[in-house]
Amino acid sequence: MGFLWTIAELLVAVIFIIASFLLTAVVSEAHRRRHDNTHDDAPSFFEDPNSQKQVPCPHIHDPAEKYISLVIPAFNEEHRLPGALDETINYLQERAGKDKSFTYEVVIVDDGSDDATKQVAFDFVKKYTVDNVRVILLGRNHGKGEAIRKGMLHSRGELLLMLDADGATEVTDLEKLENQIHAVASKEFRVGESTSSDSGFRISDIPLAAFGSRAHLEEQALATVQSD
Repeated sequence: MGFLWTIAELLVAVIFIIASFLLTAVVSEAHRRRHDNTHDDAPSFFEDPNSQKQVPCPHIHDPAEKYISLVIPAFNEEHRLPGALDETINYLQERAGKDKSFTYEVVIVDDGSDDATKQVAFDFVKKYTVDNVRVILLGRNHGKGEAIRKGMLHSRGELLLMLDADGATEVTDLEKLENQIHAVASKEFRVGESTSSDSGFRISDIPLAAFGSRAHLEEQALATVQSD
């Protein structure tokens, strides 16, 4: 009987050691992935479906080449993305037609979609060229926050704006944020009501963030329940 207890104790000890080893391995791997930023240093490229060539990604610290970059994170948005992109690009083209200094790009970040989001995005690149519409493929799902971060890091605009792929926010509201940014920048640099009065000034010269909110619409958005 004592022999059987000894074997049982040994088996329990072995199982405990194996479980501890597996737990340590899982924790170590999780810690490594959380603090491993080597993917940030790896060269990133945009795929150009027209020329079948890769275009090196710019970095946020490079000199701005566009006035504004619209970053659109997308995960399985093959159905809603086309409508949102049509509305957004039509608006941008209309502004660019009226103001030659208004240059733009749309950066679509495909966050590991397993539907046709990638193809939808590339169709817009083919239509509007890689200079105006670019696609970043993350390969696997990282989450909305990482998709936005990656898009911002590889944008060329003086102003960087995030828009949802479902078109929940109207792109025409962009001008409200712009006005607030320019007002603060003008006050900060004491160049009057318009930054254009100083040809050497760029809106990207100061770190500034503006956030749109729909909080004032909360009462209208509340659902009500009525009984018969």
